[in-house]
Amino acid sequence: MSTPKPDPRIAVDSAGLQRRIEELALISESPAPVVTRVLFSEADVRAREYVRRAAREAGLSVREDPIGNIFARWEGSEPALPAVGSGSHTDAIPNAGRYDGVVGVLGAFEALAALKRAGFRPRRSLEVVMFTSEEPTRFGLGCLGSRLMAGTISAARAQALRDRDGRTLDELRAAAGYSGPLESVRLPAGHYHSFIELHIEQGPVLEEKGIPIGIVEHIAGPSSYRMTLHGEGGHAGAVLMPARHDALLAGAEVALAVERAAKASGSPDTVGTVGIFRIEPGASNSVPFSAYLEIDLRDARLDTRAKALAEIRSSAALACARRGVRMDFEEINADPPAAGDPKTVETVEKVCSELGLRSLRMVSRAYHDSLFMARVSPTTMIFIPCRNGWSHRPEEFAAPGHIASGAEVLAHTMARLAGQTHGL
Repeated sequence: MSTPKPDPRIAVDSAGLQRRIEELALISESPAPVVTRVLFSEADVRAREYVRRAAREAGLSVREDPIGNIFARWEGSEPALPAVGSGSHTDAIPNAGRYDGVVGVLGAFEALAALKRAGFRPRRSLEVVMFTSEEPTRFGLGCLGSRLMAGTISAARAQALRDRDGRTLDELRAAAGYSGPLESVRLPAGHYHSFIELHIEQGPVLEEKGIPIGIVEHIAGPSSYRMTLHGEGGHAGAVLMPARHDALLAGAEVALAVERAAKASGSPDTVGTVGIFRIEPGASNSVPFSAYLEIDLRDARLDTRAKALAEIRSSAALACARRGVRMDFEEINADPPAAGDPKTVETVEKVCSELGLRSLRMVSRAYHDSLFMARVSPTTMIFIPCRNGWSHRPEEFAAPGHIASGAEVLAHTMARLAGQTHGL
């Protein structure tokens, strides 16, 4: 049996897509090449307007929900059917790059534009989502928009969130122009037939293997924790070493315990990071009386993640007891891993084969909005290579050819999943 040939009329405008990525990169709280767009900051608000404009230029209708998720829709001939979705995010952590998330939003717009230019008429509606706050920068909790869409976080818990300056989610979203009950953000059952997120890999595997497309079968489960250590302060010259209860040194032992536990979990996918470490009073001539840490712990397996967490907590308790420091420990989130939908994965794989693109089934060790979309819809992700696996830094780079290939695979996949009113 011969392999089907993809329709040559479905063609991605690589130059146009690259131009839009460069334009969006200039909307930043930091000068180029750095990209910083923290949730509901002035740069984030301007980026949202850019996304709305790009969606309308692609001929899509636009709506927004009370948390600020942006939906850009191409109505199908049978609009009552569950839609085929795609999308990602445009917020960016401080000192980030221009491709993380953005490729999945602008690339999805271009995928739909390519289908429109080819004369495709979808049976199912096609919808692109720009998710609010995939990054945890503002509130310490990532994927806020998709969590609310999937119902994995309550409106009450979301409203209880505070940023470092004590501002609430309701205050910040109102200032950005969003209102309405957060309960209404949750998607109705069966809203999506399937969901596919295009994203840079944020790892080195595809580049090292020379493979242009990764297809995600599993997304690692993230968990994060706050730890506050209470010691005793004092003058750095007057408090002798045997009498010290140094919160920083207890925190340093905790940070090393995180590394040790992740390495010894028994799973190659366990990763542990202390990404925030603040001390008080923060003076060179004063013994630190307080240390605040945030720990990120991830794994594709719950058992080995739990083993690592237990080791971290045990080591922290011993270090604090030895140093006479008191510890407060709080879980921020502990989400289970997600599996890609086998049929959707297979569809992407077939599209790659028909287009003559090598592909590789993969685990996503970073988590994405697809982790939560997988709770409400058959889901997978399309990965493209990024240079050296770099991400969350200004040097982040994805080649225009790889971006175009990802958008092309996405276009053909969405077309296949949506069905069509008339053949191309």
